Amino acid sequence: MATVDSYESLLPTLPVPPADQLAGPPAQPSSISDIVAGLRTITPLDGLTEEEYTWIATKGSERVGQDRSIVFREGEPACNMNFILQGEVQVRRRRSNAALFIGRAGSMTGKLPFSRMKTYGGEGYSVGSVWAIDVPESLFPEMLTAIPSMAQRCVSQLLDRVREVTRMEQQSEKLNALGKLAANLSHELNNPASAAQRSAASLFGELKEYGEQKYKLGNMCLPDETTEKYKAWIKNARARMSAYSNLPKGSQNPLANTDREEMLVEWLNAHNVPNPWTIAPALSETTLAFDLLDELAEVVGPEVLPIAVATVASSLRVERMAETVVDSTVRIFDLISAIKDYSYMDQAPIQDVDLAQSLENTLVMFNSRLRNVQVELEFDPNLETVSAYGSELNQVWTALIENALDAMNDRGTLRLLTKGGGQMALVEVWDSGPGIDPEIRSRIFEPFFTTKAPGRGLGLGLDTVQRIVNKHSGFVTVESKPGATCFQIRLPLDRLQAY
Repeated sequence: MATVDSYESLLPTLPVPPADQLAGPPAQPSSISDIVAGLRTITPLDGLTEEEYTWIATKGSERVGQDRSIVFREGEPACNMNFILQGEVQVRRRRSNAALFIGRAGSMTGKLPFSRMKTYGGEGYSVGSVWAIDVPESLFPEMLTAIPSMAQRCVSQLLDRVREVTRMEQQSEKLNALGKLAANLSHELNNPASAAQRSAASLFGELKEYGEQKYKLGNMCLPDETTEKYKAWIKNARARMSAYSNLPKGSQNPLANTDREEMLVEWLNAHNVPNPWTIAPALSETTLAFDLLDELAEVVGPEVLPIAVATVASSLRVERMAETVVDSTVRIFDLISAIKDYSYMDQAPIQDVDLAQSLENTLVMFNSRLRNVQVELEFDPNLETVSAYGSELNQVWTALIENALDAMNDRGTLRLLTKGGGQMALVEVWDSGPGIDPEIRSRIFEPFFTTKAPGRGLGLGLDTVQRIVNKHSGFVTVESKPGATCFQIRLPLDRLQAY
């Protein structure tokens, strides 16, 4: 019997086609014996008789193509059963560059008997030279009569294909969700990390400036009485500023800060302080009152005032930079802690889950999308913990919150609610979006059903929600009308009821 490698000599000699040339019949058809020899390499056909192999070789249509030949196009009617005798066919969707399916030599693919396949789900093209036999759909009844075992062979192949495509789609959905999560976290981490980096980079220069100002102040050899008054002024000023480092960020009006800075520049000019524009910004960010500046001018005198004010301003700048570094690193630490809680890292699979905390941890992952969203939280403080797979429950909240934000285009009201009811815990996720069309409401939990644009969703989010909730012996329902859509999740409180 001829080996697979020897089939290269069976392909007609064709000139190398340009990219995207269609695969088609060979210039010189192969003999029936050569085709039968090729069909014997098709694994799903193992065990056929010589007559059955000959039937396929006789009734089938031969097709060949060189590298990058188009075998079929996405959306075209699927009407042939394909036996790939040599080469490889890759199927890709236009909206994704990832390979959806790969058919290699020895495969039985295309439209099979009993399949509901109507059109090709992607574009198939050859990788290297390809040689295949096509059996048209019109011959399926005759084929099943002539080869009775083909019914079972085709059903087994269909089941394998469904499992493989489902696995690939689920993997793609997970990668898509991971990509969105990574993008959200990257955005959240970038702000504090950038602030800490900028402050740390400027801190060295400012410390040097502060040291020089202190050196100049010390070099003036002030009398002990003046030095003591200056120290007392510093202590009083810090007390008056009321814990400057604890002021809420962003509590001051930027326009008011600008006006205050201009007033400080005028005060510094009036007191003959050089380069007032370098000192005023640091003072404007504090609550240092003008009467304190007047008092400082009286304490140190006009000759010392420029250096004293510059020293105070440099000291405040150093403190603000150090404070920014500390606050930024605390923010990063809080995000990392939320990520660990969200993923239940280093913890057992089954946890006693605080549903309110679980929802809040998930919300952290969406902070970058919540700027124009009013978030309302209504958590029952007396709700017991739920025995559950914590990381999987967070996948449920992630899918529901993401769908809610998508429905509202990141603008509107998001409401999260938890409460107890008998032996069940209830979680509700509300959004103020346009609602779900009643005609498709019964289909939203179907695998691969999506209303999102191509490339934005695979239709596995709500299927995953239902699967995980069912795994916990719970229930998921939805109520929707324009302006109010609510997904309700009910989970058993009793561990024995869940597992």
